[in-house]
Amino acid sequence: MAALAVVRDLREHWAPVSAEELERFETDVLSGFVLARASAGLADGTIRGDVGHLDQIRSWFGRPLWDMEPADADAYFGKVLRSSPSGTRLARSQALTTYFAFLELRHKVELHQMTGRVVECPIDEMNRPRGAKDAHLRIPPSEPEVGTLFTGWGGELATCRKFAPTARNYTASKLMSQVGLRVSEACKLDLADIKWDLGRFGKLHVRHGKGARGSGPRERMVPLINGADRTLRWFIEDVWGQFDEDHTRPGAPLFPSERKSTDGSSRRVGDDALRSGLKDAAKAHLPGWGETLTPHILRHFCASQLYGNGLDLLAIQEVLGHSWIATTMRYIHVQQTRVEDAWVAGTERAAKRLEGLVR
Repeated sequence: MAALAVVRDLREHWAPVSAEELERFETDVLSGFVLARASAGLADGTIRGDVGHLDQIRSWFGRPLWDMEPADADAYFGKVLRSSPSGTRLARSQALTTYFAFLELRHKVELHQMTGRVVECPIDEMNRPRGAKDAHLRIPPSEPEVGTLFTGWGGELATCRKFAPTARNYTASKLMSQVGLRVSEACKLDLADIKWDLGRFGKLHVRHGKGARGSGPRERMVPLINGADRTLRWFIEDVWGQFDEDHTRPGAPLFPSERKSTDGSSRRVGDDALRSGLKDAAKAHLPGWGETLTPHILRHFCASQLYGNGLDLLAIQEVLGHSWIATTMRYIHVQQTRVEDAWVAGTERAAKRLEGLVR
């Protein structure tokens, strides 16, 4: 009891500091938070996102975040962000929770000495935003529908006003549907990233794959299966030269822009051009999906098609570049009749085995 009394007595004594000193300390703490997250290997974009969330909360609160109480978090998430998307609420809550964990681990003693406060996260089990960022399903079109899209799009190449950019958008989208490339990955590919001598079909060296939980680029080698090798050979042999003449230039983009650099070489295409190209093609050739078909949905289609054609989950995980098999499982959307077909096939096999035993 004496030891507890001493602790309680220490908490009652603290040396108040000036507003200027607190302001400097708050700035230093945020700088330390950024450095610590960078040391943990998080990507710059992820860190900027967290700092942006903290700045939004700080602007609303009007005081250093370490002064926040659960009641303040109740008001912010229950009123200010009540109608915001669930992803925004979850991201902001996670950023605040992480920041308070940093305060508790690194600055608990200093904060108590300066303010008399004991650091405690205002997010608890009662007010923590529920849900998940990926709660909505991205069910892709069926294989015949995607076939209709690319058949119509391919036929358009013979009559379109701008053949090269249309063929580029067609090829990038085809690769998304065949081997599940992300649109950001497609934009950053170089010609040299195609490794024709690797494996049976050749491979794509995806150097800028998305890392898990914002951990930065995660490289992977994507085999050119599912017809991706034919798609790429056609594009390089018949289309690429209409953008640029030098196939050997270091850093030459696989998917060039129509815009030129100062040296006359083609720049790298942006994701907006690929997204709008897919959207326009869907409106023209698959009207039911004109407003909803995105590169990411083509990635879901790829996973579902590969699974339906017999690839196991681990192989699909490797193709898509997922860190966790659970993520890959969310990308698999089986046809409505798959369960029934599997049941019929199973009962037929069982009946044949039984018939063999009776004989």
